[in-house]
Amino acid sequence: MELLIKMTWDPDAMVWIAESDDVPGLVLESGSFDALIERVRFAVPELLELNNRPYSPLSLNFVSSRHEQVAV
Repeated sequence: MELLIKMTWDPDAMVWIAESDDVPGLVLESGSFDALIERVRFAVPELLELNNRPYSPLSLNFVSSRHEQVAV
């Protein structure tokens, strides 16, 4: 099973946010991109189990987005 995990930077809160339409209840945040990926890796199997969805084997596809404004 391949799941899409969306990682978005929130410049106001200065954190990365992970969400997924494929994983009900997944909303995590962290100031570190790599730390957030690790948190997601552990949270996804737990959330899928809580939602009674099979998850083996499991593939996570991380897609990130970060937009910055630059004064010229």
